[in-house]
Amino acid sequence: MVDVTPEAAELLRRLTADHGPVMFHQSGGCCDGSAPMCYPDGDFMLGDADVHLGDLDVGLERAVPVWMSKAQHEYWKHTVLTIDVVTGRGAGFSLEAPYGVRFLTRSRLADPPG
Repeated sequence: MVDVTPEAAELLRRLTADHGPVMFHQSGGCCDGSAPMCYPDGDFMLGDADVHLGDLDVGLERAVPVWMSKAQHEYWKHTVLTIDVVTGRGAGFSLEAPYGVRFLTRSRLADPPG
């Protein structure tokens, strides 16, 4: 499951106004750390190794899709992920970088079924 804070939703509305529809791919590390990366929709090449976690309803005509690699999803599948935004410079590849903020994923264990 994936969710979004009101602050991150506001930034996503701004980014969509500036760049058109956007998407997230949860980075698995390397250059960008383990950050949710925001791209213009379609600019990140998805494949069979990616899992669609869900869509963020941020009050736009089109929801914001969130993706993650299957391998990383195995570690996170028991959690609820929340996309948030904090002040500070993030990864240079993500759309929010020029705004002086960065997206951040917060997680908590999902409630057990039943």
